[in-house]
Amino acid sequence: MLNRTPGGSPVCDPTGGDGTTGVQSHHLTVEERPRDRSASLHIRPPSSPWKGRDEIAAAHVGTDEELDRLYREHADRLWRAVLAFAGDGDVASDAVAEAFAQCLRRGAAVRDPARWIWRAAFRIAAGELKDRRRRQDMSVRAEDPYVIPDAAAEILELLMRLSPRQRAAVVLHDYVGYSTEEVASILGATAATVRVHLSQGRRRLRAFLEAGDA
Repeated sequence: MLNRTPGGSPVCDPTGGDGTTGVQSHHLTVEERPRDRSASLHIRPPSSPWKGRDEIAAAHVGTDEELDRLYREHADRLWRAVLAFAGDGDVASDAVAEAFAQCLRRGAAVRDPARWIWRAAFRIAAGELKDRRRRQDMSVRAEDPYVIPDAAAEILELLMRLSPRQRAAVVLHDYVGYSTEEVASILGATAATVRVHLSQGRRRLRAFLEAGDA
């Protein structure tokens, strides 16, 4: 699992609100970590490529050596993390593409590109979800292009029932593998606040699973 230090000063909260949305999904499986008594969830990433990955990679090849390296190291895991946060594969694809594009345009003005791209992708996804809630009833959706097993879809649905801050903490810590301090840096929060959101999110997920609410 990724465990890179984002570094730098705290940044703004990427969750951008407190609403939830419906779920569009991808091929994910889930499991409980056997040594984690808090029953945190680990989302195992799919092996198939995500929508738009090759096109985005081709657009960036040769434009910036450092960005190329960051794309190879972070893009797939970032997309899967944003999918778990947003519950929508198209939102995840658009957010990752836009985050890398913005970083490329800003060039040397971005001091810590890896941390900046992660924060930007979550912020962009949160903004898109807010816009969608304003534009339409999220219960009425087009046919889902991402097909996953029912059990994995249920986990994504449960994640979407958490508050955005709880969901971001669970995804970044338990799925991506960032430490509490690293999650705090990405979200622009204190480590203590992240621990609270993480504890609350895990507790709610465990309660949902035990109650069979999926």
